[in-house]
Amino acid sequence: MEIQRVSKTGPANSIQKTETAKESVSFTEVMKSKRGDVLIEKMSTMAKDVEQQGKVLAESRSIDDLKKYKKLVKEFMEEAVGNALQLEDQRGFNRRGRTKVYKIVKEIDQNLVQLTNEVLKKEENGLTILSKIGQIQGLLINVYT
Repeated sequence: MEIQRVSKTGPANSIQKTETAKESVSFTEVMKSKRGDVLIEKMSTMAKDVEQQGKVLAESRSIDDLKKYKKLVKEFMEEAVGNALQLEDQRGFNRRGRTKVYKIVKEIDQNLVQLTNEVLKKEENGLTILSKIGQIQGLLINVYT
């Protein structure tokens, strides 16, 4: 094997690249938008499930359907509150000069809040039925005791 010496070293062998400035979107912005899209899609499917189960409950009025409906409503509300709202502590003073901690609920995603309100409006009759059923169950428990 033969090794040769390089007599010239310089910029002649290197290739220079010229880069043009492109408008870039940060990774976190892309992830936030995709996360928001996935979250809204998930909430929409959960809302459809609640609506379907509400129809089933209205027709059958069975205990199993009631439990399933309650579970779906609870999961939907937990998801909405967990992702659409934020709880923040803020310190302030009351009239007597003592410090007081204020809890402030901030809306993070207006779309999720609107979706939650729409589902609650649609399921208002189902929720009143649930409250009536809960009252009746309470009365039955009182009768047994």
